[in-house]
Amino acid sequence: MAGLRAGRRAPLNYWPGFVDALATLVLAIVFLLSIFMLGQFFLAREISGRDTVLDRLNRQLAELTDLLALERSGRRQLQDQVDGLRTTIQAGDSERGRLQAELDRTAGADQRATSAGSAIDTERAATSRANATIDLLNQQIMAMRRQLAALEEALSASETRDRESQARIADLGSRLNVALAQRVQELSRYRSDFFGRLRQVLGNRSDVRIVGDRFVLQSEVLFQAGRAELRPEANGELDRIAAVILDVAKDIPPDIPWILRVDGHTDARPIQSAAFPSNWSLSSARAISVVQYLVGKGLPPQRLGATGFGEFQPLELGTTDEAYGRNRRIEMKLTER
Repeated sequence: MAGLRAGRRAPLNYWPGFVDALATLVLAIVFLLSIFMLGQFFLAREISGRDTVLDRLNRQLAELTDLLALERSGRRQLQDQVDGLRTTIQAGDSERGRLQAELDRTAGADQRATSAGSAIDTERAATSRANATIDLLNQQIMAMRRQLAALEEALSASETRDRESQARIADLGSRLNVALAQRVQELSRYRSDFFGRLRQVLGNRSDVRIVGDRFVLQSEVLFQAGRAELRPEANGELDRIAAVILDVAKDIPPDIPWILRVDGHTDARPIQSAAFPSNWSLSSARAISVVQYLVGKGLPPQRLGATGFGEFQPLELGTTDEAYGRNRRIEMKLTER
């Protein structure tokens, strides 16, 4: 009986072991959070570094483009000077030929006029002047040719610099294309996330579907026939879409120029009314109505665009009611501005 009482007074205590297990779990969670924060820090620094490199490449490309324009302008000026000197040399050669012809005539006259002393002296003086002029022209032509050679050398150097600049621009353009391709890949990832969340929210419906990179709603879901005012029952669908867009937009870096484009489409049957004189005006008005509703739900206007295509971008070319129904639609596309 006394042993039984002692056993009852000392029950088994589990609390210290539970406290140790809980402390170990907390330490593990703290460690995982630290790893996550460290990864976020390195990821943010990597993205910032890529943006800095992209800006530097853009500035270098602009500077090289300006230098190339200056080189081309200088080369055109040198080419103009070369052409002018060539024209001057041709004129000098022509003048030298004319003076040589006069000199030949003067020599012939000197032989025929041996008896006319004063005439010979005059002709000899003219010959001497002609020879002096020819010598001067020869000197000028030689100087012009040296200047032409210098200009041609400068033109060749300019063309070499032009080729080097073009090669550097091509290299920078290639690097810039790589950087832009990386941005496009990032936007594609967010576009896939956007469509994936829409599939989860809207489920499998025949009047709401995803075609390629576009999210398609049949017009009957949102509008009455021939109208551009949203139906009251369309609010729920658009509210869910707006919530998905806002959730995805929080993850997209602010330097990616994304935009949600809302496109309106009609079938091929023409409409003529006081409010809508054409299918184009009806499709545009419907796209604008959707954009205005999304703005009212908190989406920034600068991230939205409204476009009307009328009947000119059909999904089906048939004339059945089913084909007409598929062509009457609103499309949303997450794309670049």
